[in-house]
Amino acid sequence: MTQTRGTLLGLAAILLWSTAPSLLRLFSERAGAVAGAAMIYTLASLMLVLLRGWTPLRRYPRRYLLIGGALFAGYEVALALALGFAQDRTQAIEVGLINYLWPCLTVALMVLGGRQRANLWLAPGLLLSLLGVAWILGGGEGWSAAHLAANAAHNPLSYGLALAGAVLWAVYCTAAKPLAQGTDAIVPFFVLTSVVLWLKLALGGAALPALGGGGTVLALLCAAAVMALGYASWNRALAHGNLALLAAVSYAAPVLSSAFSAAILRTALPASFWQGAAMVTAGSLCCWWATRRTA
Repeated sequence: MTQTRGTLLGLAAILLWSTAPSLLRLFSERAGAVAGAAMIYTLASLMLVLLRGWTPLRRYPRRYLLIGGALFAGYEVALALALGFAQDRTQAIEVGLINYLWPCLTVALMVLGGRQRANLWLAPGLLLSLLGVAWILGGGEGWSAAHLAANAAHNPLSYGLALAGAVLWAVYCTAAKPLAQGTDAIVPFFVLTSVVLWLKLALGGAALPALGGGGTVLALLCAAAVMALGYASWNRALAHGNLALLAAVSYAAPVLSSAFSAAILRTALPASFWQGAAMVTAGSLCCWWATRRTA
């Protein structure tokens, strides 16, 4: 594995993850929010076991399994249900973008926890990302809290889950490395996510939907493969790739994901959305630059 191949795997992972929200939404429209997510994560778990193998749980630090597993599963469930419960495809793309507040939130938590130094670019970066989300929710027409709250009130569950997911993933990114002690429990974490989703489906009393035509099965296979291959590729990239390049490219994920979502879901997005997406991306880059220059 050369550095070039490792970097290419990392770039492939970023592209795969950028398509994941739209594919998850596409299958959830046919199978239901909870059932669709449960089937996707179950199939992705099986794929990861085939790709990575299964490591006995006793080989992982207990705190990593408990705390890291809870944060990981909480994030994945929150994002999947936020996309599934969106009222329409445009709203699904919006809540998917809210998820991309996690990079700047991660940097903020690292700085607040004393594990990362940053210069004054951090504050405008955070503000710009938050304003980008506010610009989208306000439709580019207003900045008042009442106006934003009125737009978010159309579906507070989806928007709330997306924001909670961004916070959970930022906490996970901050806490995972010291807890993991050099291990990687991505496979059991995926299995845990699947179990949580099946439990929610069972407790909700919903019936398992029947998979219809080949298009539905193809959507399931694509969504699961994107997640499994994305995580498997990213771990190889972290070990062998150019991390500086991958970090810079990963901050463009909000725009990439929005573009893929608009194409896959065949949804025309207003200019205010793309303006907000650019602001979220620029804000995340500012946060990254604040820590890079200090280092």
